[in-house]
Amino acid sequence: MTIFHSSRSVPAKARGAVVAIGNFDGVHLGHQAVLAQARAVAQRLDAPLAVLTFEPHPRSVFQPNLPPFRLTPLPAKVEALKAVGVDHVFVLDFTPEFSRRSAEDFMTSVLQSDLGAHHIVVGWDFCFGHKRSGNAALLTERGAELGFGVTVTEVVKTDDAEIYSSSRIRECLKAGDLAGAAALLGRPWEVDGMILHGDKRGRTIGFPTANISMEAYMHPSLGVYAVRAGMREGGDAVGDVYRWVDGIANLGRRPTVDGSRVQLEVHLFDFNEDLYGRFLRVQLIEFLRGEKKFDGLDSLKAQITSDCEQARLRLAEIPA
Repeated sequence: MTIFHSSRSVPAKARGAVVAIGNFDGVHLGHQAVLAQARAVAQRLDAPLAVLTFEPHPRSVFQPNLPPFRLTPLPAKVEALKAVGVDHVFVLDFTPEFSRRSAEDFMTSVLQSDLGAHHIVVGWDFCFGHKRSGNAALLTERGAELGFGVTVTEVVKTDDAEIYSSSRIRECLKAGDLAGAAALLGRPWEVDGMILHGDKRGRTIGFPTANISMEAYMHPSLGVYAVRAGMREGGDAVGDVYRWVDGIANLGRRPTVDGSRVQLEVHLFDFNEDLYGRFLRVQLIEFLRGEKKFDGLDSLKAQITSDCEQARLRLAEIPA
């Protein structure tokens, strides 16, 4: 898959694509249904399948003071899009200036001129352009005049008639409902990132941890989770082969040692390799307990021992 951080100077191989447009935060099953329709059109037209998305997320531009809310920052989103067979991703820089572009300018300059789009696929509630002046009906009408087809997908619902939405997934994660989030995502929710150097306190009590920043991610319920962690063979950020290891993770501020910022600390079972500087995918499988403050490291160690036993039992019952 190829990633383009601009719509300009797109090479010939990426022009004429079937382009699905959206934020696709989470790349959940609703998004995947849209992408499946786009893939079917691409196969019929013998064209590449592309996604056009925006960074940063428009919400963070219009409401910059809100706490982190992303399910999938760009690297995680790219991984998920690659997994469902997308050929190209166009990442447009969403700035206040870009937000003031008219719907007409977006269609003629970006879709027609820059991308030479063959066909566009959008969701039923898609809006675009300054003050959301454009919608799917306008895109369909003007697309016929500008030379590209348009498919508008219907709303996608679960078997229980619930609309697939990123907002609903966030609610599940806030409530510690990992199974509910996974059912909407089609996979366990995960946090990806490079392993950071911590204070190495975990080593002193027999539970070394790999630390990942939560700065770019929404914060689910703080506490202890049973997890599975995947590392790329070779240790770099390029490649498709992962080795998965069971473990336990604390997501929180570490009140026992007077921590302040939220971070993810992962302890991998029966694992003693050096992980610093490596890329790790951490799937949150089950919420075990809320974060709490202990009266000392001995009490903390005893609780972690109990947590590890519980995590091993639960992960043994849940298929990888």
